[in-house]
Amino acid sequence: MSEHEKNTTEKSAVSTKTMDFVVALMFLALGGVVMWDSSRLGSKWGSDGPEAGYFPFYIGLFLCVAAAVNAARAYLGRDLKAASFVSTTALKMVFSVLLPTIFYVLLIDGVGPIPGLGIYVPSVLFIAAFMRWLGRYKWLMAAVVSVGVVVVFFLMFEIWFKVPLPKGPLEAALGLN
Repeated sequence: MSEHEKNTTEKSAVSTKTMDFVVALMFLALGGVVMWDSSRLGSKWGSDGPEAGYFPFYIGLFLCVAAAVNAARAYLGRDLKAASFVSTTALKMVFSVLLPTIFYVLLIDGVGPIPGLGIYVPSVLFIAAFMRWLGRYKWLMAAVVSVGVVVVFFLMFEIWFKVPLPKGPLEAALGLN
């Protein structure tokens, strides 16, 4: 146990042992998918040499063997049992950024029947929300900075570099498509 772990009183969200086991299972699944798809392509040695899936099949096999060894070590190992992988406080901080970012990405392209808003409107909302929520800036400052940043990006990408970015209904209404 490290000195930091001895001094901290934060509650652990998940142990290192659990995360090692979960990641090993994910790599085992990835290796299985590689082996399965390589078999579909042909993973044997043909009359003219290796088939298309020969080398990827063995890479997937090695990945599965390594993942199985790591899963067994994580499952049977006792040394990592009490070690904390992440505290609940740190995990909350990660999700406080991850979840709004996922929502931002979904707003850009749309979800199911909900049409996308393009990149510019969600970017204004995203920057302003983070400035207000995490930075504790006043709404006026958040609005000015978020709109300013998006205007600069619009000029840079759309006008100067001629790189069209996804646009939504607002840009269509303003004739910016």
